[in-house]
Amino acid sequence: MDLVTLSRLQFALTTLYHWLFVPLTLGLGGLVAFMHTRYYQTKDETWYKMYKFWGKLFLINFAIGVVTGIVQEFQFGMNWSEYSRYVGDIFGAPLAIAALLAFFLESTFLGVWIFGEGRVSEKMHLASIWLAAIGANLSALWILLANGWMQHPVGYVINEANGRAELVNFFALISNPKGWIFFWHTISDGLLMAAFMMIAVSGYHIFRKQNVDFFKRSFIIGSVVGLISSVLVFLGGHTMGQFMFENQPMKFSAIEAHWETSQPADFSILTIGDLTGKREVWSFRTSQIGIPGVLSFLACNNFDCQVKGVYEIQAEYEALYGPGDYIPLMVVTYWTFRIMMSFGFLMTGITAFFLWSNMRGDITKAKWMKWMPSLLILPYLANASGWILTEMGRQPWIVQGLLKVEDAVSPNLTTVDLLISLIGYTVVYGSLAVSMVYLMKKYAIAGPDAAMHESVDVAPALVGGDD
Repeated sequence: MDLVTLSRLQFALTTLYHWLFVPLTLGLGGLVAFMHTRYYQTKDETWYKMYKFWGKLFLINFAIGVVTGIVQEFQFGMNWSEYSRYVGDIFGAPLAIAALLAFFLESTFLGVWIFGEGRVSEKMHLASIWLAAIGANLSALWILLANGWMQHPVGYVINEANGRAELVNFFALISNPKGWIFFWHTISDGLLMAAFMMIAVSGYHIFRKQNVDFFKRSFIIGSVVGLISSVLVFLGGHTMGQFMFENQPMKFSAIEAHWETSQPADFSILTIGDLTGKREVWSFRTSQIGIPGVLSFLACNNFDCQVKGVYEIQAEYEALYGPGDYIPLMVVTYWTFRIMMSFGFLMTGITAFFLWSNMRGDITKAKWMKWMPSLLILPYLANASGWILTEMGRQPWIVQGLLKVEDAVSPNLTTVDLLISLIGYTVVYGSLAVSMVYLMKKYAIAGPDAAMHESVDVAPALVGGDD
């Protein structure tokens, strides 16, 4: 593989791995803060056990997420020095604010929450978890504003003298609608992931008749939050799709394998292309089942608007940017969108079913509870697919319309350098993954009684005690 491919593979590995932890941190932090608030209001011991137990899992996830995120910062300088040189004046600003303001807020008050019980007032202890959760979300906001700028660059000029882009309008950067749509989508996704974590762990214990009242309450909270957040994810996704239609038309059409311009435009139920990925062989679309214009509706909120095809957009980009292939890898964009969408619909249906079942009777006796742990994979697959789509769909651009991926890689890298670092990252991240799975499983299985102890060493004795 060449330098560009290896650099992309390495950054993809670190990003996807890091993003396994970020949504859960965002969502679970807010839910733990809610549980702590309910305890403060009611003095109900169940709420106390809930925020201690789920807080323990939140802390494990946070700790490993921090470690994996730091590596990405270094890669901007190591693997993508030309990118950093060209747009660092813009991209560096939100990242610096995220690190110096939001992350410090998050980590400082998380420390107060961990060690402050009995040492600070109850109000301060409660406030600390809220401030930590707010800090985590603010950190995500600034990072997503940076990524939003890569998708929709605004507020800059090209300094021809030094050959780089420079920020001239900070307000345009922080008000970029792409970044805020990302933020809405990510916060909803975080709550959805946290909800399914609660559902999976609670179902495990309910099926084994362990702390049934505790985990039934957790299960219902997870189902309610899961249903609401899944709807918010779809609304955010729809808004993002319409913004994409206006500002990233190639990505929008590639998602649908929409090769030819049409009005109205149909949504692809299933499209098969040839081995080149540049030509449609067979397609089954919504008009064939009597529902024309679905893609037009997704793009414009009406069933009759024109959607440009990939071929026309390719010709426009060649005229605008010069000769080259501006079509992303179609099989990736097409299928990652469908994986993300399918799992999203599935999670909406599942959580609605759980709440319906709870209204009809005692869900603690349901035999399907034994399958709950397997559901945890759904938000992770949907989340990973979404980010692969987001980043792969704008290829060959690293900054839309401004800088190509091939021009952003570090010029002094060698294949050997990249292979050594890639293998090293894989080994280290693999070890962290094993550690994370072990710790999360250990405390999830141990249950709320173990979480009540200051020492983490009590958990092994409890694990598997009722199995």
